[in-house]
Amino acid sequence: MQGHPAVIDALNALLANELSARDQYFIHSRMLEHWGFTKTAARIAHEMEDETAHASALIHRILMLDGTPRMTPAALNVGTDVRSVFANDLAVELSVVTHLREVIALTEHESDFVTRDVLLPMLKDTEEDHAHWLEQQLRLLQALGEHNYLQSQVG
Repeated sequence: MQGHPAVIDALNALLANELSARDQYFIHSRMLEHWGFTKTAARIAHEMEDETAHASALIHRILMLDGTPRMTPAALNVGTDVRSVFANDLAVELSVVTHLREVIALTEHESDFVTRDVLLPMLKDTEEDHAHWLEQQLRLLQALGEHNYLQSQVG
C-alpha cells in the first residue's frame, strides 16, 4: 500500500528518535550495572526493550506503506552519573512525545488513521511510563538526597 511521502518521512524521523532512545538506554543500563546500581540498570534495560518494540512497529508500518526504513539513530547524549543519565533520557523522551504528537496530527491530516492507531500506544507508553518514571526518579533524587537514593538502587 502506497503511503503518503510526508507520513513516511515523519515515521522515519520518529524511527531515528526511537533507535537513539534505544541505544542511549542500552549504554545507560550497562553503565548503571557497572556502577553497581542493579535495580536502576534493570529498569533502564526494560526501557531499552520498549524502545526496540517501538522501533519495530515503526519499521513494520514504514514497510507497509512501501517506504524504506532509515536505520540511522539520532545523536546520543550519554550521562556521566545517575542524575545526568535520568535527565538525558528524560530529554529524549520529551522530544519523542513532542514529535509523536506532531506525526499523529500529520497522519490525521492525511487521513492515515491506521498509522495514527500505531502511534497512539507509543505516545501513551512514552508519556505515562517512560517520561513519568524518569521524572519520578529525578524527584526522588531531590527529595531523598543523592546518597540515600543511590543506596536504595544497589542490589
